[in-house]
Amino acid sequence: MSDEGVRQEDHGPVRVLTLDRPHRRNAFTVALYRQLAASLRQADVDEGVRSVVLTGAGPAFSAGTDLGELEAIAAGNAPDGAGSAFPDLLDTLSGINVPLIAAVNGPGVGLGVTMLSFCDLVFMARTARLRAPFAAMGVPPEAASSILFPLRMGWQKAARALLGSAWLTAEEALASGLVTAVCADETVLSEALAAANVIAEHDRRATRTIKTLMRAGERDLVAAARAREDDAYRQLFRPQGVTS
Repeated sequence: MSDEGVRQEDHGPVRVLTLDRPHRRNAFTVALYRQLAASLRQADVDEGVRSVVLTGAGPAFSAGTDLGELEAIAAGNAPDGAGSAFPDLLDTLSGINVPLIAAVNGPGVGLGVTMLSFCDLVFMARTARLRAPFAAMGVPPEAASSILFPLRMGWQKAARALLGSAWLTAEEALASGLVTAVCADETVLSEALAAANVIAEHDRRATRTIKTLMRAGERDLVAAARAREDDAYRQLFRPQGVTS
């Protein structure tokens, strides 16, 4: 694709999507939201793709939203469609049926950790760390993490992550249930690929049906959580004196 965005490689029936903005620690811009959503949708309908691995280029998985672009948007210099790109990516992550495996090769912050709740398996490098910094930033959580973190991690560990904005080591993320396995840094991608290949050996229709059934019970919860989070953002940034 472009020199800065999502790099795509096929390993037989496994498609590897790499967030490729290493100079910005793979932080998400509006363009990257769109590119990843489009790449995931394409993989979902591709008859030759049986599983997808998502990873990051360079030393980081993802630093979350690009704060430089966020400041530009706040100053009134928003790219076209800025308001729809993030929700569209979340719609895609929650709606695709292709099995999705994350290879967390380095630090994940913000969306770089909340998006892991939409992945079916998560392999994490031993030296990587994760942080949901929303409380420290004075903003509500995002990406339905207000419901998915308690579901994945249990209430106490989710509260520590969200209310405390605490850094999680790979071992802590594993113990919480957010991560499937901790790997040596140099093998995290190969171990994620191995797991993806095991899934890819099975009938494509069967694996997608199983994922759809497993996720079905969460989809209404996710939609409701996202609506509450969006409303919390609107309330937070409503001009003073405006009450409705």
